[in-house]
Formats: sequence, C-alpha cells, structure tokens
Amino acid sequence: MNKYESVIIINPNVDEAGLKALEDKFTGLINENGKVEEVIDMGKRKLAYEIQKNKEAYYVTFEYESKPEAIAELERIFRITDEILKYITIKK
Repeated sequence: MNKYESVIIINPNVDEAGLKALEDKFTGLINENGKVEEVIDMGKRKLAYEIQKNKEAYYVTFEYESKPEAIAELERIFRITDEILKYITIKK
C-alpha cells in the first residue's frame, strides 16, 4: 500500500452537518481499501481565483494509505459529488 494525500475544495454553501457528512463518507470509502491516517479540516478560505462563481470555499485534506487501484474509484466519486468544486490526489 502507498501513502496518498487528497485535498478537496467544497462549496461554501454547504452547512456544518453537510461538511461532516462528506468527511464521514470519504473516510469510509478510503477505509474500505486502506487506512485513513489523518483528516485535516482547514476551514473556509479565500480562493486564488473564482471557481463556479465562488470566491471562498472549505478545504479538507485526507492523508491515508491505500491500494493504487482504489484511487481511480475515489477520484470518480470526488468528480460526481456536486458539493466538491475541485480535488487533487498526490502520492507521497
């Protein structure tokens, strides 16, 4: 298993319960094929440029170990989740 880090940028219109639900959803997905080491909620921050007419958004970072083949499925789910504006996954 390799170590990865994913940063997701979430729409600022999502409430606290929605943020917690998204965090739990992705933690569960990662734990199916690996192990979450740390989830860092960086809060609402100003964006460098507008994304879908939003000037700020919530940032959440996941640090985890996973099998390489599970990353494609995780990114597919990031892509189809409406609340996520952008995401990036890197191998550490």
